[in-house]
Amino acid sequence: MTDLQDFARSVLQQEARGILQLVELIDASFDAAIQAILDCSGYAVFSGIGKPWIISQKISATMASTGTPSFALHPSEALHGDIGRLRNCDLLFLMSNSGTSEEIIKLIDPVKRIGTPIIAVTSAPESPLGRAGDILLDMGKTVEACPIGMAPSVSTTVMLALGDALALTAMKARKFGPEDYARFHPGGALGRSLMGVTEVMQPLAATAAVDRTATVKDALNAITQQRTGAVFVTEQGRLLGVFTDGDLRRHVGDDNLLSHSISEVMTAGGYEISATALATEAVRMLEEKRIGEIPVVDDERMLLGHVSLKDLVSLHFM
Repeated sequence: MTDLQDFARSVLQQEARGILQLVELIDASFDAAIQAILDCSGYAVFSGIGKPWIISQKISATMASTGTPSFALHPSEALHGDIGRLRNCDLLFLMSNSGTSEEIIKLIDPVKRIGTPIIAVTSAPESPLGRAGDILLDMGKTVEACPIGMAPSVSTTVMLALGDALALTAMKARKFGPEDYARFHPGGALGRSLMGVTEVMQPLAATAAVDRTATVKDALNAITQQRTGAVFVTEQGRLLGVFTDGDLRRHVGDDNLLSHSISEVMTAGGYEISATALATEAVRMLEEKRIGEIPVVDDERMLLGHVSLKDLVSLHFM
């Protein structure tokens, strides 16, 4: 087993050397490629054949999730109609280690007729692909780690690393922040952790709310209409308090309860959350206070809506 472990280590070392070699090749061409991405009013399109096709899909996905509109285009499908997806406002990355892949080379002339700029990603600057690119990104010469020197390994690792460098550098240049990332990843745990209260709250129109002059009967009607467990009491839109089923139980012995003003029986003040808070803060408050809804207010305590426990559960926050 020692020989196999030694070989595995050598694969990793060889791939690491390939990436370290790539570090020295980051030059003005890389700057030009980043500027082309930032200036592109269409899509950053990635294409490759064989293993580079798989790499191009991953790079495109990273681009799309970090602020650069992108899609992957298979060269064979492109030659049979899918090239119609390309426009002259797009930017096409053609990826081939050798720079001689037949399907990629056949794509060059049709793309040039469309007018789409080409960024060539290859380890062979003097290859047909290298010469055809409007911008050339040199991956550097690599030796595959495969025992027979055939299966793409080091070259695809380097290609992927270069793609990540492009995507993340463009991301940095765009000042693409956590809030942007959350917007593009609404289904993931990270995206949910960065969502704001306003993204998960129910609006005022769907919130049980009454003016302080309303009766308890009015408040119960509002709760029934909105199917919530509490009604928020306001004065000219500003939050004053809350009336819950707990308040109702405390006064249930009053025969005239329904005709009382809600301000007489509500809980003044109560819990609230700012519209600028993160949704995770609402989760924490609902869990700690053991309540079903929490009102959302602005800096002037004007009621904007509410966050409910059941909504957060449906969004997999809890």
